[in-house]
Amino acid sequence: MSIKIRIPTQLRQLTGGSGEVTVDGSTVGEALKALDAQFNGLGERLFDDAGQLRRFVNVFLADEDVRFLDGLNTPVTDGQTLSIVPAVAGG
Repeated sequence: MSIKIRIPTQLRQLTGGSGEVTVDGSTVGEALKALDAQFNGLGERLFDDAGQLRRFVNVFLADEDVRFLDGLNTPVTDGQTLSIVPAVAGG
């Protein structure tokens, strides 16, 4: 299934400047792994050593945070959009 992934500005140097890329996958995890396979180095920014999303990386399927769905096992359908949103902190 073809999934669009929106890339935040902070990671666009790894995608050659692209703000949106298309990958294949049937789950959020598969799509993100395909993204890493296509653009080497993205995986280490997204995943911790246990293969889970880093705590400061938020991924949304449409308007839903995947952590409140089924995490990396959340199914995706053809044409859906994932958005990678890094956490922002400040004071």
